[in-house]
Amino acid sequence: MPLLQDQGFAQRPAIAKEVVFDDRGRTGRRRPGDPGIANVMVSNGRDIVRTAADGSWSLPVAEGDSLFVIKPPSWTTPIGFGGIPRFSRLHQPHGTPGDIDYRFAGVAPTGPLPASIDFALRRQEERRDFEALLFTDTQPENAVELAYLRDDIVAGAIGSNAAFGINHGDVMFDDLSLYERYLDILGTTGMPWHHCPGNHDINSEASDDRFSRETWKRFFGPRHYAFQYAGATFVILDNVAYLGHNPGSATSGQYRGMIGERQLQFVRNLLANLPPDDLIVLSMHIPLVTYHSPDNPSDTTVDRRALMELLSHRQHTVSFSGHMHMTEHHYLDAKEGFWGREPHHHHVLTAASGSWWSGPNTPNGIPLAHSCDGSPNGFHVLSVDGNKYSTRFVPSSKTPAAQLRIFVDGPHRRIGGEAGRNAAAVHRSLHQIPADAIEACEVVANIFDGGPRTRVAFEIADVTMQRVWMQRAASVDPFIVDVFAAHKAALKSWVEPVPSSHVWKGRLPANLKPGAHRVLVRAWDEYGREHASHMVIEVTARKSNSPV
Repeated sequence: MPLLQDQGFAQRPAIAKEVVFDDRGRTGRRRPGDPGIANVMVSNGRDIVRTAADGSWSLPVAEGDSLFVIKPPSWTTPIGFGGIPRFSRLHQPHGTPGDIDYRFAGVAPTGPLPASIDFALRRQEERRDFEALLFTDTQPENAVELAYLRDDIVAGAIGSNAAFGINHGDVMFDDLSLYERYLDILGTTGMPWHHCPGNHDINSEASDDRFSRETWKRFFGPRHYAFQYAGATFVILDNVAYLGHNPGSATSGQYRGMIGERQLQFVRNLLANLPPDDLIVLSMHIPLVTYHSPDNPSDTTVDRRALMELLSHRQHTVSFSGHMHMTEHHYLDAKEGFWGREPHHHHVLTAASGSWWSGPNTPNGIPLAHSCDGSPNGFHVLSVDGNKYSTRFVPSSKTPAAQLRIFVDGPHRRIGGEAGRNAAAVHRSLHQIPADAIEACEVVANIFDGGPRTRVAFEIADVTMQRVWMQRAASVDPFIVDVFAAHKAALKSWVEPVPSSHVWKGRLPANLKPGAHRVLVRAWDEYGREHASHMVIEVTARKSNSPV
């Protein structure tokens, strides 16, 4: 395996300097009367300094480095096309290397380091309590799927009160020519947007990791950085380490989840500049850990322990990722290097594209796109109040605004074999149960954003005297098994049901009498909020081997 290079280049660093200033004229350029701003953090992606009383700063910068201001609370940077914050300057005098035949254009030569690099900030009001939108894996493969993203996800985010959004990567599915149209669409939300690079956002022709984000830098800026909003600090990381396009090598075209020493040092220096009680929010593409493939270095972050050790002395931390097209909650403790009083919460977010924009078409012409673990595609909302946080799941625009799906699973649903699983038969069989099959039937609940701390119970009116607590089961969602089986031709070739981390099961009482029964399922999610859903089941006198 080739050695992974640092994201900066190896040349002797120069010294960059100048001022962070109050852009009173909102022009982005310093004018007479625009004062410098003291005590603002500025970074080269590794080192961090604070501005002097007059707003001045200086930092070493090597070819390939990005210099950026870390937006402080109650200030904002200018906002560019698509809601992209303008807060950085790339130092790449010769631009993207010309000896690589890139499919998508990289960065133009930036020329020699200018004598002055000024960063503009503008005052803004920031409430202690605020919200942010969390997208991941928007991932359109072509122009048609980008239209799905527009209508199914972006349109649903318009009108939100969120202060900003973060896309956790795989913005595209390899076709980076779609970035410009994506940003044009995203800009309609009217809010700033931050982005983490994903493995499908790579310039795959690059021979190593250093030059794998040339198109990314042109549209989105630095590969990693930080910003503050109210009392919270947000850290954007690139934990996709590309092993390079090297024909003949066993690792050619592969990647692994790794933060790397440069970004770890950046986080270390950042934390040293922050009050101990601040909320720290980290965003990345590849999960720190995952239930689905816990030993796969392409699906987990191999140096996560180093990150957890840095965060261990902090009481208020949370991290988010995507990549898996599944929804997961993890609580990392000493086994993963986190020594804090409470485990570190790592949330793997629901993919906006779900099953990669595939599945049967819905009435509005957009694929159903349910994820392989049974969740609808959608996004999340992060709510912050001081150093406290919570999240909530928002299903896509075409999906009912539900937080759970409930049904009864048992032998009555499998009559006729897989070939008989047409949609109408599946629906009829969900809640119509032969009396002699009751003992083999279970209430199944998919709590779309559920996790280890979620509790689920059901009640049957006039039958159960108290709640029947259900058990979390690492199993495939039977509903999604049926949907995928009935629409194989509409799915992308790799899409198949996978064990879900948010399915609960509970055995039906054996004493259910023939007739209709009202079932109530209640769920208390990771934050203790209650969600509920009803269904009506019919117990019939027919035999379980009779046709539906």
